[in-house]
Amino acid sequence: MSLSRRWRRWMYRGGRPNRLARLLNRIAGVQHGTGLLGPAGWVTLEVTGRVSGRTIGFPLVTADHDGARYLVSMLGENANWVANVRAAGGEAVLRHGRRHPVRLIEVPATDRAPILRRYLAVAPGARAHFPVHRRQPLAQFERIAPDYPVFRITARA
Repeated sequence: MSLSRRWRRWMYRGGRPNRLARLLNRIAGVQHGTGLLGPAGWVTLEVTGRVSGRTIGFPLVTADHDGARYLVSMLGENANWVANVRAAGGEAVLRHGRRHPVRLIEVPATDRAPILRRYLAVAPGARAHFPVHRRQPLAQFERIAPDYPVFRITARA
């Protein structure tokens, strides 16, 4: 395992960010949200916290597939943003320069494999958290798809 991969896994040991990862996530949240210093796929997800009731921001990378955009949880089912989105009924805001109210619709596990493969192509920082290589056959992604939530991004009226 490469040093970079070990480093990333160490920052998210147990599926939760350590202090360094939380600090870097705050910086990335500002960077992704402003839209000035990164590609269009870098966004900050703002969602109401299920416990605190406050708006919480999470820096994420969107994946495009078949004309739609998606958010993928690189940490799997235990990511806080996933639980918050589910508790909020999918209501959230994406920031990339401007704020865009969205509804996130969870994709069934049977439809996730090609989206996961595309996600690993556009989000190199997430690769350390997946047990498959981005160029493996789709069948390998189908095997892990139930463990990684995927949400389709739709506009909110």
